[in-house]
Amino acid sequence: MGVVLLGYRGSGKTTVGRKLADRLWCEFVDTDEEVVRRAKKSIKDIFAQDGEAAFRDLESAVLADVLKRGSDVISCGGGIVLREANRAAMLASSHSRVYLRCEPEALHQRIHADPATAQSRPALTALGGGIDEIRSLLEQREPLYREVMTAELEVTNLDVDEVVVRITKLV
Repeated sequence: MGVVLLGYRGSGKTTVGRKLADRLWCEFVDTDEEVVRRAKKSIKDIFAQDGEAAFRDLESAVLADVLKRGSDVISCGGGIVLREANRAAMLASSHSRVYLRCEPEALHQRIHADPATAQSRPALTALGGGIDEIRSLLEQREPLYREVMTAELEVTNLDVDEVVVRITKLV
């Protein structure tokens, strides 16, 4: 059985996913990294040159492919739940789906502490990537994360190792 990690940018999906896969002796796949590999350009460049719809199309194709593989740990892009087809694919899979919930202020701090974010990730609304954007998008996405999740884990005040341990107990 595989594990899908869901949550907003900065919630720790990739960092946790790598450690979790190592602990579970399975492969790790980051859907954003796979999109970048297939497109041969950054997510920011995909958004700028091809548009969000093109990014979402590629993201959906990647998700469909990785869900077929079975027992991987999959870190999903924060907006992957926006498409009904993606939610349906996750619900139809045998993977456990864990929503890593994190407070907006902590997300904002984590995102802006990561120098790679500005270089590789676009602002997602006209709000420019700040705390108001995070709150707005969480309001939209949180019900969708909860629609597909099999478990929710509050990660605001947990370190990576604590999150990994708790997920192994959940799945």
